[in-house]
Parts: sequence; C-alpha cells; structure tokens
Amino acid sequence: MSDILKNRRQFIAAMAGASSLALGVKSAQAADELRFPGDKPQHHLVFQFNHDDAEYQTHILNSMSALLTEFGGNIQLAVVAFSKGIHILAKDPKRPVDKLIYERVQGFAENYGVQFVACGNTMHTVGYKDSDMRSFAKVRQVGAAALMEYQEQGWAYIAW
Repeated sequence: MSDILKNRRQFIAAMAGASSLALGVKSAQAADELRFPGDKPQHHLVFQFNHDDAEYQTHILNSMSALLTEFGGNIQLAVVAFSKGIHILAKDPKRPVDKLIYERVQGFAENYGVQFVACGNTMHTVGYKDSDMRSFAKVRQVGAAALMEYQEQGWAYIAW
C-alpha cells in the first residue's frame, strides 16, 4: 500500500475515532479496522442448511441478519443447502417453503452477496436439474465437499 493511501486511512480513522469520542458514541469499528469499498472482508462464515422446518430456517436467516448488522461489509456469508434444505434454492420447490423465507434467501443473495450452494447429490435424489435452481445458486456435486473446502479456506462453520 502506498504511503499516501496508508496516511489517508490513518487520518480518516483518527477523525472517525475522535468524532465518536466527542459524541460519546462507541465506534462501530476500531481505527485499525477502518474499511473502504473494495476491501476484502476479515470474517467468513458458512452455514449448513439441511432442514425444511420453518423455525430452523428462520433461526439461520436471523443469525445471518445479526451478523451482517454486527460486521457490515466486513463479513462474507455462505450457505450450503442439502437434504431437506435444498428446496429454498429451487425455482419451483417440491416441498413447501415459507414465502417470507424464500424471499429473504433471495434478498441475502442479491443485496448482501451471500453465496448459496446447492448439493448436486441431493438435487439428483430429489429430481432437480441445475436449471431448476434459482439463478444465484451455485451447484456443487457434493455439498459436504463444499463445506469442507470453505473450512480449508479459513471460513468458520456453523451447523444447527
């Protein structure tokens, strides 16, 4: 990083910290965590999504919302859907999916860049083709392999 850019970041961080102190407000990020558009997120978290129960699915989506509120643009989220959870990624689900959950999943993908991965093995078992999946869903032949690779790349992993 150039000295000018580094000095600019330090100056902006110092001003943000001073403003927060003057207003008596806790800074959302420490000065050394000041982020700019295009910076890569520091935090990465992948969720396992494998049940069709609306309460279970709502808990995961609420957790995702809380994480995005807590970390803003400093977190990247991913969801690997398999077993009964696969239906949230289908254009025409073969099991009932709560309408609000279905819409929230799309909102997370489109508005927050959440990566959604569909398990190809589950798709085959259920009778889905790649073309049956929503446009934002990536298909991986083995969902468990996707979870493993996210973890190998340093992503934290949460299973409910």
